[in-house]
Amino acid sequence: MSKSAVSREFQEASAEALKALCERRFEELDLPIIYLDGKHFGGHQVICAVGVDGQGRKHVLGITEGATENAVVVKELLADLVARGVKPGRKRLFVIDGSKALRAGIDAVYGEDNPVQRCRNHKRQNVLGYLPQELQGQVGRALSAAWKLAPEAGLARLRTQIEWLEKSHPKAAASLQEGLEETFTINRLGLSPALRTCLATTNLIESVHSGMEGRTGRVTRWRNGEMALRWAAAAALETERNFRKIMGHEDLWMLLAALDEDRLLRKEPPEPIDTGRVAA
Repeated sequence: MSKSAVSREFQEASAEALKALCERRFEELDLPIIYLDGKHFGGHQVICAVGVDGQGRKHVLGITEGATENAVVVKELLADLVARGVKPGRKRLFVIDGSKALRAGIDAVYGEDNPVQRCRNHKRQNVLGYLPQELQGQVGRALSAAWKLAPEAGLARLRTQIEWLEKSHPKAAASLQEGLEETFTINRLGLSPALRTCLATTNLIESVHSGMEGRTGRVTRWRNGEMALRWAAAAALETERNFRKIMGHEDLWMLLAALDEDRLLRKEPPEPIDTGRVAA
């Protein structure tokens, strides 16, 4: 077969994969956890959403082209998930890399009462990136130790760290201060250590990205965003075949109980959000 014939075959197959992914329905699934993160394909970025059901199984929910810093793109992706069955009306835990646009999109589409966990790895990298080599180990260990504590105790330790950093490394201090409370979300939910390890970072979705990278790494020329979406969809669906249940899935009942507690106290779900208005 000629190279052009192979190229045409893959264009058709990847277009079908993208269509299949974008038409998936989720009405029959309860998805208490949603991970959101972006990946670069050449000069194009694709945002991916991965959900976890109550048994710990992972599902690729959707993808879109655009940056995680673009609030409009994020809202469109989340509104599309709502249209395909991931409805507002139940609390969910969202795990994100710390992007303000991701946080704003979650609030706009799903409501402001959903707990959000900021990725601790991203937070660590951002803070240490402003520090000289000789301080990175010390501050990194302080972060790790604080995140093991109860929320108020850990926050108190890190606020002391911020005061110390402000004197000589104000950018590192500001980076640590931004979104600090949401790095302790899983501590407040009273989860098991294994489940907290899984939910503390975006490693789960980054493992999906790693699988996508392994299947697209030989591409040297990304012609446009449509090509990036097709390849990303095909690679994501192929990677999904090897998904296993999340670490600590046996303890997911603890998270479900924490998420459902407020809804049970109210005895009824909140009003659905007008996703058509949000998408517009």
